[in-house]
Amino acid sequence: MSDDVVPTGRRSPARTAGRPRVLVVGGRSAHVRKAWELGLDVVHVQYPDAYDRGHHPCVDQALLLDYGDVDRLLTLVRALHAAYPFRAAVSLFEPGLLPAARINEALGLPGTSVATVELLLDKGRLRRHLAARGISPVAFAIGRRTEDVREFAAAHGLPFVVKPLRESGSLGVFPVRDRADVDGVVRRFRSLGDRPWRAGDLAGADSFDAFLMEEFLDGPEVSVETLSFDGRHVVVAVTDKECGGPGFVEVGHAQPSARPAGTLREVAWLVRDVLDAVGLRDGPAHTEVKLTARGPRIVESHNRVGGDRINELTETVHGVDMERYALGAAFGLLEPLAAAPPPRGGAAVRFLTPRPGRVVEVTGAEAVRADPALVELEVRAVPGAVVPPLTWNEDKAGHVVARGATAAEAVAHGRRLAAALRVRTEPVA
Repeated sequence: MSDDVVPTGRRSPARTAGRPRVLVVGGRSAHVRKAWELGLDVVHVQYPDAYDRGHHPCVDQALLLDYGDVDRLLTLVRALHAAYPFRAAVSLFEPGLLPAARINEALGLPGTSVATVELLLDKGRLRRHLAARGISPVAFAIGRRTEDVREFAAAHGLPFVVKPLRESGSLGVFPVRDRADVDGVVRRFRSLGDRPWRAGDLAGADSFDAFLMEEFLDGPEVSVETLSFDGRHVVVAVTDKECGGPGFVEVGHAQPSARPAGTLREVAWLVRDVLDAVGLRDGPAHTEVKLTARGPRIVESHNRVGGDRINELTETVHGVDMERYALGAAFGLLEPLAAAPPPRGGAAVRFLTPRPGRVVEVTGAEAVRADPALVELEVRAVPGAVVPPLTWNEDKAGHVVARGATAAEAVAHGRRLAAALRVRTEPVA
């Protein structure tokens, strides 16, 4: 057995007899805990610096390596599968989606196909694929040079958007509104490649060579959280999204959506058409949609649960833990949903976005934790830490999730609680 494979010594074979085994690629410790609670034995593939003793109670075998190196991963997984067979590989973390699909394909195991995962990961390919089928028409082109940006501006006018082909989390999404943006956006985009990216980050230096240009989609944005069961797509929730940071960084989400019922029906039809077109038949999806004056238009789609605490909102409002379904439905451990459970009140997340600088003091957390409207509080800003300028989701300093009788009440509670948690910063010398 490879030195990369770590036996946890947690349980004896007698205790786990009869339990189906799953290979979980990447993700949070909560994912392996949920898999164990569902009745699964867990083989966990994880970056070495992301695995610790907190995983041990729920992991039978751990394979610790940079799983972005898929060729090396497959060699080790084949040996591990021979010794500890598993029924499928699953990932709830964007960088793990393609490795999980490659594992399933190589071993003849069920799961979303490599072709579908690659299509959803590549925003340019997805645009071409949908355009060829007349679904959600949007003007777009792929570029590498400033001249490409100028040509797109001449052909389609201003404003429009430049963004990476494969990344998530609102990273590197730039609006192009005037001539100065046209001439400077490639430099700004390329500068992101100079960051000290590491294995496990959602991007790398080579993420910023080529970019997608697409027409600016006016109107509010929603995301559609779905679970698919053998090609039948169930819309579990629609999330209203609030942008407030630079570019397109989101500062809050709320469920259930306040959009008119007719609009939500159009959105649901569009999303089902997209999921059919890309060949997604099972598991979760998170699809972002703009409600434009010409009707709903797809922004992008992912075969995973939405980030930014959207699963916590969905569980609070609809009683559906989409992560548990992503892990357990394929093993027959959860009954397929016939339809989304009706909402039971509202929930909202509000992100903490203090002034950039070095954190001097954090106050108000105890009062926020005692508030009956609070569902969840996370504060990543601690004294001595540096709060960066808000450029993408990973720059947020934490969040509050609040509940209410309605989505509007939950949003009001979220804003109130976020304001009560005060993060004082000072300029970094």
